[in-house]
Amino acid sequence: MIFQQNDVILFQGDSITDWGRNHEDASSLGVGYAMMVAARLGYLYPEKNLTFINRGIGGNRIVDLQGRWDQDCLDLKPTWVSIYIGINDTWRRFDSGEETTPEQFEASYRDLIERTRKSLNAKLVLIEPFVLPVPEDRRTWRQDLDPKIHIVRELAREYGAPLVPLDGLFAAASVKAEPAYWAYDGVHPTPAGHALIADAWLKTMGAI
Repeated sequence: MIFQQNDVILFQGDSITDWGRNHEDASSLGVGYAMMVAARLGYLYPEKNLTFINRGIGGNRIVDLQGRWDQDCLDLKPTWVSIYIGINDTWRRFDSGEETTPEQFEASYRDLIERTRKSLNAKLVLIEPFVLPVPEDRRTWRQDLDPKIHIVRELAREYGAPLVPLDGLFAAASVKAEPAYWAYDGVHPTPAGHALIADAWLKTMGAI
């Protein structure tokens, strides 16, 4: 079992992590994959006394995580930090012309990792972003998102962090059911999509 007694697992990211979280309640996990992971781990390993924290915020990009990393990560002193970010860095390019270049994305992501490693004895879990062709114009997003996905993969390799490979998993799932079944707008998961993320996270960590 990869998790130790009394581990504190922090979920960080954008709306996909946030997903119904009550921001007025520090213990709220929302109703998405973060809650599903916490529920399953709590059920399977009650003797570990694991603590789960969700600090996802809808609309966030990588620079937003940088700006709140002290308060919403380092100050919480987690032993595991799960980072899921990137799709809004692509989305803002196409809906408002605010581009995050691959170089900027990598530098910001590396900053989060280095600050975490320097301040905490915490382990990292990196989740790669995904997009599905719902609507069809989402296909044009791949030119921007694909380099960011590869950056997440390379950082996971470099730092020895577990990688949750969502882009390929959602593509494979879309063979079984149409893409909208998994993410109604190509980005935000349906309940089935959140279950896919939770299952992939748990399998990556060797918890199931």
